Amino acid sequence: MRKPVNLVLVIVITLALFAGLLPTTTALAGKQPPPGGNGFADGKIVVANRGSGDISVIDARSGELITNIPLPQGDADIFPEPMYVVYTQVGDQVFVGDRANNRVVSFDANDFSILGSVPTGRGVFHMWADFRGRQLWVNNDIDKTTTVIDPETLSVITTVPTPSDLVEMGGKPHDVLLDAKGRYAFVSVLGLPGESDYVIQYSTKTFEEIGRAMVGKDPHLSFSVRSKQLYVPCQGSDALYVLDAKSLEQVTVLEIPGAHGAGMAFNGKIFYTANLPGGGFNALFAVDTKANMIVGEPTDSPYAVPHNIALTPIPDKHHASLQPTVQPV
Repeated sequence: MRKPVNLVLVIVITLALFAGLLPTTTALAGKQPPPGGNGFADGKIVVANRGSGDISVIDARSGELITNIPLPQGDADIFPEPMYVVYTQVGDQVFVGDRANNRVVSFDANDFSILGSVPTGRGVFHMWADFRGRQLWVNNDIDKTTTVIDPETLSVITTVPTPSDLVEMGGKPHDVLLDAKGRYAFVSVLGLPGESDYVIQYSTKTFEEIGRAMVGKDPHLSFSVRSKQLYVPCQGSDALYVLDAKSLEQVTVLEIPGAHGAGMAFNGKIFYTANLPGGGFNALFAVDTKANMIVGEPTDSPYAVPHNIALTPIPDKHHASLQPTVQPV
Protein backbone atom coordinates (compact mmCIF):
# COMPACT_ATOMS: atom_id res chain seq x y z
CA MET A 1 0.00 0.00 0.00
CA ARG A 2 1.33 3.42 -0.93
CA LYS A 3 2.21 5.81 1.85
CA PRO A 4 0.01 8.94 1.61
CA VAL A 5 2.37 11.83 1.12
CA ASN A 6 1.76 15.19 -0.56
CA LEU A 7 4.35 15.21 -3.35
CA VAL A 8 5.10 18.76 -4.46
CA LEU A 9 7.08 18.85 -7.69
CA VAL A 10 7.50 21.67 -10.18
CA ILE A 11 8.91 20.29 -13.44
CA VAL A 12 10.58 22.66 -15.87
CA ILE A 13 10.48 21.32 -19.43
CA THR A 14 13.66 21.47 -21.49
CA LEU A 15 12.23 19.91 -24.63
CA ALA A 16 12.73 20.93 -28.25
CA LEU A 17 13.82 24.52 -27.75
CA PHE A 18 15.03 24.59 -31.32
CA ALA A 19 14.47 22.54 -34.45
CA GLY A 20 16.63 19.43 -34.48
CA LEU A 21 17.37 19.63 -30.77
CA LEU A 22 17.28 16.22 -29.07
CA PRO A 23 18.04 16.57 -25.36
CA THR A 24 19.76 13.57 -23.85
CA THR A 25 20.53 14.73 -20.33
CA THR A 26 20.21 17.45 -17.76
CA ALA A 27 22.68 18.22 -14.98
CA LEU A 28 23.01 20.74 -12.20
CA ALA A 29 26.05 23.01 -12.47
CA GLY A 30 27.55 25.62 -10.19
CA LYS A 31 27.85 25.64 -6.39
CA GLN A 32 26.61 22.10 -6.05
CA PRO A 33 26.39 20.99 -2.38
CA PRO A 34 27.84 17.72 -1.15
CA PRO A 35 25.54 14.71 -0.99
CA GLY A 36 23.40 15.09 2.10
CA GLY A 37 24.55 18.66 2.65
CA ASN A 38 22.62 21.92 2.71
CA GLY A 39 21.31 23.30 -0.54
CA PHE A 40 21.71 26.67 -2.23
CA ALA A 41 19.32 29.04 -3.91
CA ASP A 42 20.93 29.43 -7.35
CA GLY A 43 22.50 27.36 -10.05
CA LYS A 44 22.22 26.30 -13.66
CA ILE A 45 20.74 23.36 -15.48
CA VAL A 46 22.87 22.25 -18.43
CA VAL A 47 21.24 20.21 -21.18
CA ALA A 48 23.24 18.22 -23.73
CA ASN A 49 21.48 18.54 -27.09
CA ARG A 50 22.54 15.49 -29.04
CA GLY A 51 20.84 16.45 -32.29
CA SER A 52 22.04 20.04 -32.53
CA GLY A 53 25.63 19.67 -31.32
CA ASP A 54 25.38 22.18 -28.48
CA ILE A 55 24.47 22.58 -24.82
CA SER A 56 21.68 24.70 -23.36
CA VAL A 57 22.27 26.58 -20.11
CA ILE A 58 19.10 27.20 -18.10
CA ASP A 59 18.56 29.20 -14.92
CA ALA A 60 17.64 26.64 -12.24
CA ARG A 61 15.31 28.98 -10.37
CA SER A 62 13.37 30.62 -13.20
CA GLY A 63 13.64 27.83 -15.76
CA GLU A 64 14.58 30.42 -18.40
CA LEU A 65 17.11 29.70 -21.13
CA ILE A 66 20.35 31.63 -20.60
CA THR A 67 22.24 30.60 -23.72
CA ASN A 68 23.09 27.83 -26.17
CA ILE A 69 26.77 27.00 -26.62
CA PRO A 70 28.08 24.83 -29.48
CA LEU A 71 30.71 22.19 -28.85
CA PRO A 72 33.86 22.70 -30.92
CA GLN A 73 34.25 20.73 -34.12
CA GLY A 74 36.32 17.58 -33.84
CA ASP A 75 39.86 17.15 -35.16
CA ALA A 76 38.55 15.69 -38.39
CA ASP A 77 35.94 18.48 -38.61
CA ILE A 78 33.31 16.02 -37.38
CA PHE A 79 30.09 17.59 -36.12
CA PRO A 80 29.90 17.03 -32.33
CA GLU A 81 27.31 14.80 -30.66
CA PRO A 82 26.94 15.85 -27.01
CA MET A 83 25.61 13.05 -24.82
CA TYR A 84 25.73 13.54 -21.04
CA VAL A 85 26.77 16.30 -18.66
CA VAL A 86 28.71 16.11 -15.37
CA TYR A 87 29.64 18.99 -13.04
CA THR A 88 32.66 18.93 -10.73
CA GLN A 89 33.56 21.45 -8.05
CA VAL A 90 37.23 20.74 -8.79
CA GLY A 91 38.06 23.44 -11.29
CA ASP A 92 34.36 24.44 -11.35
CA GLN A 93 33.98 22.47 -14.57
CA VAL A 94 31.16 21.13 -16.71
CA PHE A 95 32.12 18.01 -18.67
CA VAL A 96 30.21 17.08 -21.81
CA GLY A 97 30.67 13.73 -23.57
CA ASP A 98 31.03 13.97 -27.37
CA ARG A 99 30.11 10.61 -28.89
CA ALA A 100 30.93 11.57 -32.48
CA ASN A 101 34.49 12.64 -31.65
CA ASN A 102 35.39 10.10 -28.93
CA ARG A 103 36.15 12.72 -26.30
CA VAL A 104 34.95 14.66 -23.27
CA VAL A 105 34.93 18.47 -23.51
CA SER A 106 35.48 20.58 -20.37
CA PHE A 107 33.75 23.95 -19.94
CA ASP A 108 34.26 26.61 -17.26
CA ALA A 109 31.02 26.57 -15.25
CA ASN A 110 31.10 30.35 -14.84
CA ASP A 111 31.43 31.65 -18.39
CA PHE A 112 31.31 28.35 -20.29
CA SER A 113 34.57 28.96 -22.04
CA ILE A 114 36.29 25.76 -23.21
CA LEU A 115 39.02 24.52 -20.88
CA GLY A 116 40.12 21.51 -22.91
CA SER A 117 39.15 18.01 -24.00
CA VAL A 118 40.18 14.46 -23.13
CA PRO A 119 40.15 11.46 -25.52
CA THR A 120 37.96 8.48 -24.69
CA GLY A 121 37.00 5.22 -26.35
CA ARG A 122 34.42 4.92 -29.08
CA GLY A 123 30.76 5.19 -28.16
CA VAL A 124 30.74 7.77 -25.34
CA PHE A 125 27.54 7.42 -23.32
CA HIS A 126 26.79 7.86 -19.60
CA MET A 127 29.46 9.31 -17.30
CA TRP A 128 29.84 10.25 -13.62
CA ALA A 129 32.36 11.89 -11.29
CA ASP A 130 32.84 11.38 -7.55
CA PHE A 131 31.98 14.37 -5.36
CA ARG A 132 35.63 15.18 -4.65
CA GLY A 133 36.31 15.37 -8.37
CA ARG A 134 39.14 12.85 -8.32
CA GLN A 135 37.81 10.61 -11.07
CA LEU A 136 35.41 10.97 -13.99
CA TRP A 137 34.21 7.63 -15.38
CA VAL A 138 33.01 7.60 -19.01
CA ASN A 139 31.36 4.56 -20.59
CA ASN A 140 32.23 3.70 -24.19
CA ASP A 141 29.58 1.30 -25.48
CA ILE A 142 31.19 0.63 -28.89
CA ASP A 143 34.63 -0.23 -27.50
CA LYS A 144 32.92 -1.80 -24.45
CA THR A 145 35.26 -0.02 -22.07
CA THR A 146 35.16 2.75 -19.48
CA THR A 147 37.63 5.66 -19.61
CA VAL A 148 38.68 7.01 -16.20
CA ILE A 149 39.73 10.68 -16.33
CA ASP A 150 41.47 12.96 -13.83
CA PRO A 151 39.28 16.12 -13.88
CA GLU A 152 42.05 18.27 -12.45
CA THR A 153 44.72 17.46 -15.02
CA LEU A 154 42.34 16.57 -17.86
CA SER A 155 44.24 13.36 -18.49
CA VAL A 156 43.32 9.69 -18.78
CA ILE A 157 44.06 7.64 -15.65
CA THR A 158 43.21 4.26 -17.13
CA THR A 159 40.80 2.37 -19.35
CA VAL A 160 38.65 -0.28 -17.66
CA PRO A 161 37.38 -3.18 -19.79
CA THR A 162 33.85 -4.50 -19.44
CA PRO A 163 34.03 -8.10 -18.09
CA SER A 164 34.90 -10.37 -21.00
CA ASP A 165 32.31 -13.03 -20.15
CA LEU A 166 29.52 -10.46 -20.41
CA VAL A 167 30.96 -8.94 -23.59
CA GLU A 168 31.00 -12.39 -25.20
CA MET A 169 27.26 -12.63 -24.52
CA GLY A 170 26.60 -9.28 -26.18
CA GLY A 171 26.89 -7.05 -23.09
CA LYS A 172 27.98 -3.41 -23.27
CA PRO A 173 28.44 -0.74 -20.60
CA HIS A 174 25.64 1.78 -20.27
CA ASP A 175 25.11 3.76 -17.07
CA VAL A 176 27.85 4.53 -14.51
CA LEU A 177 27.89 5.86 -10.94
CA LEU A 178 30.36 6.44 -8.11
CA ASP A 179 29.36 6.27 -4.45
CA ALA A 180 29.46 9.39 -2.28
CA LYS A 181 32.98 8.75 -1.00
CA GLY A 182 34.34 7.65 -4.36
CA ARG A 183 35.40 4.20 -3.15
CA TYR A 184 33.34 2.21 -5.63
CA ALA A 185 32.29 2.67 -9.22
CA PHE A 186 29.21 0.91 -10.56
CA VAL A 187 28.59 0.20 -14.24
CA SER A 188 25.39 -1.22 -15.67
CA VAL A 189 25.85 -3.75 -18.47
CA LEU A 190 22.93 -4.31 -20.84
CA GLY A 191 22.25 -6.14 -24.09
CA LEU A 192 22.52 -9.59 -22.56
CA PRO A 193 20.24 -12.48 -23.57
CA GLY A 194 17.46 -13.50 -21.24
CA GLU A 195 15.51 -11.55 -18.64
CA SER A 196 18.44 -10.03 -16.74
CA ASP A 197 21.23 -7.50 -17.15
CA TYR A 198 24.02 -6.73 -14.64
CA VAL A 199 25.48 -4.12 -12.34
CA ILE A 200 29.28 -4.39 -11.99
CA GLN A 201 31.12 -3.00 -8.95
CA TYR A 202 34.72 -1.78 -9.35
CA SER A 203 37.36 -0.53 -6.93
CA THR A 204 38.38 3.04 -7.75
CA LYS A 205 41.88 2.21 -6.46
CA THR A 206 42.68 -0.95 -8.38
CA PHE A 207 40.06 -0.57 -11.14
CA GLU A 208 39.32 -4.28 -10.80
CA GLU A 209 35.87 -5.87 -10.64
CA ILE A 210 35.01 -6.67 -7.02
CA GLY A 211 31.36 -7.65 -7.38
CA ARG A 212 28.36 -7.99 -9.64
CA ALA A 213 24.60 -8.29 -9.31
CA MET A 214 21.92 -9.58 -11.66
CA VAL A 215 19.11 -7.05 -12.16
CA GLY A 216 16.30 -6.34 -14.64
CA LYS A 217 16.59 -5.22 -18.23
CA ASP A 218 17.98 -1.80 -19.26
CA PRO A 219 19.30 -0.77 -15.82
CA HIS A 220 20.22 2.77 -14.77
CA LEU A 221 21.83 3.81 -11.49
CA SER A 222 21.44 6.11 -8.49
CA PHE A 223 22.89 6.15 -4.95
CA SER A 224 21.38 7.26 -1.64
CA VAL A 225 23.66 8.71 1.05
CA ARG A 226 20.81 8.09 3.51
CA SER A 227 20.44 4.35 3.04
CA LYS A 228 23.82 3.52 1.40
CA GLN A 229 21.87 1.67 -1.24
CA LEU A 230 21.84 1.58 -5.03
CA TYR A 231 18.60 2.34 -6.83
CA VAL A 232 18.46 0.62 -10.20
CA PRO A 233 15.45 1.45 -12.38
CA CYS A 234 15.01 -1.21 -15.08
CA GLN A 235 12.75 -0.02 -17.87
CA GLY A 236 12.64 -3.36 -19.66
CA SER A 237 11.44 -5.14 -16.52
CA ASP A 238 9.05 -2.44 -15.20
CA ALA A 239 10.91 -2.62 -11.92
CA LEU A 240 13.15 -0.75 -9.49
CA TYR A 241 15.86 -2.92 -7.95
CA VAL A 242 17.34 -1.78 -4.63
CA LEU A 243 20.81 -3.14 -3.81
CA ASP A 244 23.17 -2.76 -0.86
CA ALA A 245 25.94 -0.57 -2.29
CA LYS A 246 28.74 -2.44 -0.52
CA SER A 247 27.70 -6.07 -0.89
CA LEU A 248 25.39 -5.70 -3.93
CA GLU A 249 22.89 -7.93 -2.14
CA GLN A 250 19.32 -7.37 -3.29
CA VAL A 251 17.29 -5.44 -0.71
CA THR A 252 13.95 -5.31 -2.53
CA VAL A 253 12.30 -4.93 -5.92
CA LEU A 254 9.47 -2.45 -6.53
CA GLU A 255 7.08 -2.66 -9.46
CA ILE A 256 7.30 0.64 -11.38
CA PRO A 257 6.23 0.81 -15.04
CA GLY A 258 8.86 1.93 -17.55
CA ALA A 259 11.34 2.96 -14.86
CA HIS A 260 14.19 4.72 -16.68
CA GLY A 261 15.35 8.18 -15.54
CA ALA A 262 16.99 8.30 -12.12
CA GLY A 263 17.25 11.26 -9.76
CA MET A 264 18.19 11.32 -6.08
CA ALA A 265 17.42 14.12 -3.62
CA PHE A 266 20.59 15.71 -2.21
CA ASN A 267 19.81 14.43 1.27
CA GLY A 268 19.23 10.93 -0.13
CA LYS A 269 15.73 10.71 1.29
CA ILE A 270 13.72 10.52 -1.92
CA PHE A 271 14.54 8.75 -5.18
CA TYR A 272 12.70 9.78 -8.34
CA THR A 273 12.31 7.73 -11.50
CA ALA A 274 10.66 8.56 -14.82
CA ASN A 275 8.28 6.27 -16.67
CA LEU A 276 9.80 6.80 -20.12
CA PRO A 277 7.40 4.77 -22.32
CA GLY A 278 4.23 5.81 -20.47
CA GLY A 279 3.30 8.65 -22.81
CA GLY A 280 3.33 11.20 -19.97
CA PHE A 281 0.80 9.30 -17.83
CA ASN A 282 2.14 8.33 -14.39
CA ALA A 283 5.41 9.87 -15.57
CA LEU A 284 7.22 10.46 -12.29
CA PHE A 285 7.40 8.15 -9.26
CA ALA A 286 8.93 8.98 -5.86
CA VAL A 287 10.41 6.40 -3.47
CA ASP A 288 11.17 6.87 0.23
CA THR A 289 14.71 5.48 0.61
CA LYS A 290 14.26 4.62 4.30
CA ALA A 291 11.17 2.46 3.90
CA ASN A 292 11.82 1.68 0.21
CA MET A 293 8.18 2.41 -0.54
CA ILE A 294 6.51 4.45 -3.28
CA VAL A 295 5.21 7.67 -1.76
CA GLY A 296 2.15 9.56 -2.91
CA GLU A 297 0.77 9.08 -6.39
CA PRO A 298 2.80 9.23 -9.60
CA THR A 299 2.80 12.61 -11.34
CA ASP A 300 1.84 13.07 -14.98
CA SER A 301 4.05 15.10 -17.31
CA PRO A 302 2.71 17.66 -19.80
CA TYR A 303 4.59 15.96 -22.64
CA ALA A 304 5.34 12.38 -23.60
CA VAL A 305 8.62 10.51 -23.09
CA PRO A 306 9.94 11.82 -19.72
CA HIS A 307 13.59 10.87 -19.73
CA ASN A 308 16.32 12.23 -17.44
CA ILE A 309 15.91 13.99 -14.10
CA ALA A 310 17.99 16.71 -12.45
CA LEU A 311 17.17 17.71 -8.88
CA THR A 312 18.17 21.07 -7.47
CA PRO A 313 18.43 21.96 -3.78
CA ILE A 314 15.67 24.51 -4.34
CA PRO A 315 12.79 22.88 -2.42
CA ASP A 316 10.05 23.31 -5.02
CA LYS A 317 11.95 23.14 -8.29
CA HIS A 318 13.24 20.01 -9.95
CA HIS A 319 13.86 19.48 -13.63
CA ALA A 320 13.21 16.80 -16.19
CA SER A 321 14.13 16.48 -19.84
CA LEU A 322 11.49 15.17 -22.18
CA GLN A 323 12.37 14.24 -25.71
CA PRO A 324 10.21 13.76 -28.80
CA THR A 325 11.53 10.28 -29.53
CA VAL A 326 13.03 7.55 -27.36
CA GLN A 327 16.76 7.91 -27.02
CA PRO A 328 18.66 5.27 -29.03
CA VAL A 329 20.90 3.03 -26.93
